[in-house]
Amino acid sequence: MKPTVIDHIGIAVRSIDEALKFWEEGLGIRCTAREEVAEQKVITAFLPVKDTEVELLEPTSDESPVAKFIEKKGEGIHHIAIRVDDLEAALAELKAKGVRLIDETPRYGAGGAKIAFVHPKSTGGILLELSERG
Repeated sequence: MKPTVIDHIGIAVRSIDEALKFWEEGLGIRCTAREEVAEQKVITAFLPVKDTEVELLEPTSDESPVAKFIEKKGEGIHHIAIRVDDLEAALAELKAKGVRLIDETPRYGAGGAKIAFVHPKSTGGILLELSERG
């Protein structure tokens, strides 16, 4: 597995519109894309910062993992995503090393990325997303 860059930092928010007031007006970082990811029950907004992005995540349902995260921990950093060249190979390598995975096969992520999550029990408490972009 060869991580190439921090792809993005996911931040759970109750309202993207409210959060953007800080990011766009306060910091001057413009949102370049919004997308609903129905499978994950979220709306995402991406704010590029050089080679990485901030991803705001707003739940669309109380059953969303992001909604449950906010209910338990409040708004804040939800996950860190690392980009890899070959997600399937990265997952196979981690599984062979005994790393606990949430996703053993890739799934669809925002922006057309293939993604998979590594369980926080294997990462020192951090939800880690692996991302492969075409």
